[in-house]
Amino acid sequence: MLKQIIPPSSCPSCNTELVWKTDMLYCINASCGAKSEKAIQHFASTLRIKGLGPKTIAKLGLSSIDELYSMDKGFVEIQLGSKLLSDKLLSEIENSKRAGLQELLPAFSIPLFGRTAAEKICEHISHVNEINVETCNKAGLGPKTAESLLKWKATTNWSLLPFSWKTTLKTDSPKGDLIEVVISGKLSSFKTKNEAKPFLEERGYVLKDNVTKNTKVLVNESGIASSKTKRAEAIGIRIITNILEIENGST
Repeated sequence: MLKQIIPPSSCPSCNTELVWKTDMLYCINASCGAKSEKAIQHFASTLRIKGLGPKTIAKLGLSSIDELYSMDKGFVEIQLGSKLLSDKLLSEIENSKRAGLQELLPAFSIPLFGRTAAEKICEHISHVNEINVETCNKAGLGPKTAESLLKWKATTNWSLLPFSWKTTLKTDSPKGDLIEVVISGKLSSFKTKNEAKPFLEERGYVLKDNVTKNTKVLVNESGIASSKTKRAEAIGIRIITNILEIENGST
């Protein structure tokens, strides 16, 4: 016998009435503690801020994303009880400031809006201020997705967040014009090379398997002197030890 599943009518965290949106329930209370914590977790995960998991968020007492960028070094060290952990986390947070708009938009937990929609809109704009009804239509966003994005834009305080809010998506460069980059060994900044691939392409690079005369950058985060690394050194190719420090469209 099948049991009827009755969905909740209110948020289990703040008791606010839940709202249906495209067959999903949402808590619309911006001050909901659980919602804020999950939003920060999603933001950190999307921007690959290592070390900022649920336990760290709780230790730091974070309730909004803007608080993440206003923390004092001494405060972080005291809360985490470790200078090493504090320095690592603050370095990760600092690196996240370089994120382009196409990376930022999916990080803000905008309802109905994800990475694909972000890539679409960023093909038609160069700055967040250019998001409007017209550009949403040009990008082919659905009415509900566009409405959600426009509402987010209208209610976000840009001055509290240290981003350029510019897109770094290279939409005007043919694939053949992208700068060739090779990765040697395992990465520490990304789980896999496939995860690093879109990060590189957004900055004007194309990932190749082997070092050739056309290779401009070799990434070696492992520190192991592999055959690729030795060949790159022999022919004068630039070697970097952190893929997150790669420059946008330039070597």
